[in-house]
Parts: sequence; C-alpha cells; structure tokens
Amino acid sequence: MDKKQPHPLFKLATELGPLLVFFIANAKFHLFVATGAFMAAVIVAMIASYMVTRHVPIMAVITGVIVIVFGTLTLVLHDETFIKVKPTIIYGLFAAILGGGLLFGRSFIAIMFDQMFNLTPQGWRMLTLRWALFFFAMAILNEIVWRTQTTDFWVNFKVFGVTPLVMLFAITQMPLIKRYSLEPVSLEASEAEAGDVTKG
Repeated sequence: MDKKQPHPLFKLATELGPLLVFFIANAKFHLFVATGAFMAAVIVAMIASYMVTRHVPIMAVITGVIVIVFGTLTLVLHDETFIKVKPTIIYGLFAAILGGGLLFGRSFIAIMFDQMFNLTPQGWRMLTLRWALFFFAMAILNEIVWRTQTTDFWVNFKVFGVTPLVMLFAITQMPLIKRYSLEPVSLEASEAEAGDVTKG
C-alpha cells in the first residue's frame, strides 16, 4: 500500500508528542509515572502514524520496541536505570547497524530514513558513516549525562537537549546531501530525517 504524506504538524506531533508527555509527567509526578506515560504515548503515536499514513518508519518501530521493553523493565523492577540507559541502547544499536553495514559494503541509512532523497553510492557511504559516528557520540553523551547528573536534569536534556542536537546535525549534512544528490532535495527533507531519532 502506498505511503501517504502527512501534514507537517501531524508528523511533528507524533515525533515530539511522546517526549513532551514524558517531560510533563515527570515534572508533575515522578520518573516511573513518566515512563508509563511515555510508553503509552509512543504506542499511540505509532498507531496514529499508521492510521494516517499506512506506514510506520523503521526507526520509529525499533525505537518503540526498545521503549516498551526497557520501560517495562523500569516499572516491573522499579529501577530507573533501565529507562535512563534506553537511549544509549537505541543510539548504540543504530551506530552498530550503520557501521556494521559499511563493513560489509552496505549502506542501511537509506532504509532507516525511508530513502527521502537519492544519493550516489559514495554519498550514501559518507552520510552513513557520519550518522554512525553521531549516534555513537550520542550514546556516550547519554551515558555521561545520566551517570553524572540528577534525574530531572537528564529528563530535561533528553527533551530539550537531544532534539536540537539531532536537528542541528541533520541540517549540517545538507551540503553533503546536495553535493551527492541525484535529484533536488530540500531543507525540509533533512529536518524530517532527524525527526524519528529524537524520540530515543
């Protein structure tokens, strides 16, 4: 079935909505309530995305599964470590998939980002390497933040720090995308590329 293009505001709501739910629930209650609310919001976002577009991006599916698994462990074992280490697992997994693919001569970033643009083979390799290194750096950064800062600081960083970092990195890749593109691309495409990773 063909994918439908959703309204930009709908896409923004499904990508950032769960993070805002997580932030508000943590501010009003505590991390465990926020974790349950976050899990529910992620599931609702994926269902809404499928109902509107008849498609759920592969990165959103992977992220959703990990959120549910680690969120459940957090609630069942009443240990906030699991939800805090979840972004590390997600970013580390993405880095491993992209980096491992390059070692075998494959570029999986086109699949992960739903091939929103068409690049030359060299362009795909360079973009894949850059995103793999970025995800690796984000995994390390998350480990540093949650291990050295308070829970509230980590939540704020996850909501208001990670998203700008991902968006900024995606935008800085525009020169490379334009240089190796086989057809015109837009800034909106690069910004959309970043959307699904912010939920990690």
